[in-house]
Amino acid sequence: MAGRSFDLQVLQDQTRKGPGVLIRFGYDMTVECQQPTPMICMLSVREERQQDVQDTEAVILTPDAPSRIYRDLFGNLCRRLTAPAGSLRIWGDAIVRDPGLPEVIARDVPETAIADLPDDCLFYLLGSRYCETDQLSQTAWDMFGHLPPGTARVQAICDFVHHHIRFDYQNARFTRTAHDAMVEKTGVCRDYAHLAIALIRCLNIPARYVNGYMTDVGETIIGPMDFCAWVEVFLDGRWITFDPRNNRPRVGRIKVAQGRDAADVPLIHTFGPHLMTSFRVWCYPVDASLT
Repeated sequence: MAGRSFDLQVLQDQTRKGPGVLIRFGYDMTVECQQPTPMICMLSVREERQQDVQDTEAVILTPDAPSRIYRDLFGNLCRRLTAPAGSLRIWGDAIVRDPGLPEVIARDVPETAIADLPDDCLFYLLGSRYCETDQLSQTAWDMFGHLPPGTARVQAICDFVHHHIRFDYQNARFTRTAHDAMVEKTGVCRDYAHLAIALIRCLNIPARYVNGYMTDVGETIIGPMDFCAWVEVFLDGRWITFDPRNNRPRVGRIKVAQGRDAADVPLIHTFGPHLMTSFRVWCYPVDASLT
């Protein structure tokens, strides 16, 4: 089944014009540290979506630990704290207004010439920790260089990645790169994203890694919910979403963070050893009359 690109700007405009639906999202995780350990959490919704959040995102640290929010180089909202020795529970919850509709398909969007790209897009043409453009460049041009530029070519890459990789949580590993995924043909959503990003960048098209929440509305639930990873590609002056893992319009995508690849957007980064002892994520529509 051929996939599609999704224009989230159109969806956001629909949200503000129409009633939409309310989606509750959040997380509950516990980490164990042997000693007080500096930590950065990247779990808050991106600032451009904050206007859709009802009230504010609630965050509770147990035991209580002083924390503060800052913006990183990619504009992500990061929480900085020092985890105490022992157990730290991190719980967050919020409700966001969403169109509640399948994502809008972006069709026939042309590429932007390199000479016309904004300066801050050039960064996303380069290879990165998990996206080795040097190893995949010839492959990308051989497979996709002959295709019409724009959404058609980018979607062809996503279609290939969607069918090339077999989704398997049991084969997940944090060291797998785009080239590894190409060879091993297995992985999870981050591997789909990394391989698609690398191949797209090889064709001189800016692409970046995104993670966040997504509901299971209209989907068959096959396991516990988790954070999701997808791709944004700069075409004709704007960033457009592509999802090589699901490769079809979905409902309720909520963006948390963006960067060159997964190395830039870890959910939790500790400056010292830690053990994740529990982890739960939720994202589902709620009845507005009950909120």
